[in-house]
Amino acid sequence: MVTLNIQHAISDYETWRSAFDRFDSARNQAGVTGLRIRQPVDDSRYVVVDLEFPTVERAEGFLGFLRQVVWAAPEYSPALVGSPTGRVLIDAD
Repeated sequence: MVTLNIQHAISDYETWRSAFDRFDSARNQAGVTGLRIRQPVDDSRYVVVDLEFPTVERAEGFLGFLRQVVWAAPEYSPALVGSPTGRVLIDAD
């Protein structure tokens, strides 16, 4: 399994979630096969998102899209605070 792990601070979860949901079709077109959104128990202004992909290339391609399009434009990521971290992960075993 290939996972794109994304972590970043946010100003407001509802605003962030609304913006996240607007990119549902982009995630589908990129080949996302599963997703999980989590927050630390002690920090409601932080999100951790895991997006599953069939290949490393698809995950890396979507990470590039996030960096160049979504995270680069405040209108596409209105609740984003600071710089997100995105890493492509593979199962070790």
